[in-house]
Amino acid sequence: MIRRPLIIAAAMASLFSAPAFAQNLSPKAQYAYDTKQANTRYADDKRLCAEETSSKARMQCLRDAKSEFDQAIINAKAAQKAGNSYASQPSKPQAQICADCGKVVAVNVTEKAGEGGALGMIGGGVAGALLGRQVGSGRGKDLATLAGAAGGAYAGKQVEGHVKNSKVWTVTVQYETGARADFAFDQDPGLQSGDLVRNSGNGIARR
Repeated sequence: MIRRPLIIAAAMASLFSAPAFAQNLSPKAQYAYDTKQANTRYADDKRLCAEETSSKARMQCLRDAKSEFDQAIINAKAAQKAGNSYASQPSKPQAQICADCGKVVAVNVTEKAGEGGALGMIGGGVAGALLGRQVGSGRGKDLATLAGAAGGAYAGKQVEGHVKNSKVWTVTVQYETGARADFAFDQDPGLQSGDLVRNSGNGIARR
C-alpha cells in the first residue's frame, strides 16, 4: 500500500473518487485539468513508493498508485462525457411577451337608449294639436291645441327614441403585459370569455 499521512490520504480519496471541478470550465478544459491533477498525484505516489524499504512493498505501492491513477482518468473521462451531453442539450428559449396579444376575460351586453329626432317631435306635435283642438272652445280651445302640440311633440320624441334603442357588446381583454382594455361593438363580435385575441386596427380580432 502507498504510505501517506492520514490527512493526505483522506484528501486523495475524495480527489480520486470523483474529478475535482474547477469553476467555469468547458468539458474539454475540465478534462485537461483533471488529468493534470491525476498525473501530478501519480508522480507524487511513485516518489513515495521509492521510499519503501523492500522491493515487494515498492511493487505493491506502485500497483496501488497505478490503480488510483487509472481510476482518476476514468472518472475524468466520465465527467467530460456528462459535461458534453449537458452542453449539447438545446436551451429552452424564453417565452417572449406579445404586447398586442391577450385573452377575453368578460363579455357584457347592455342596451343603449336611442334619441328621438325632429321627425318624432313633428309627428307627435301634429297628433297632439289635433287632439287638443277637440277640447274646449274659443281661447280655451287654442290653449288646448298648444298644450296638445307640446305634449305630443315630447311624447313623439320619446317614442322615436325607444324605437331606436340598440345593444352594445363590451369585450374586456387582459393583455400578456398585464394591462386591460374594453372594446365596444354595436354588433355581436362572436367572442366569449377565454378566447385569445390580438389588436387589429382600432379593435381586436381572434388569433
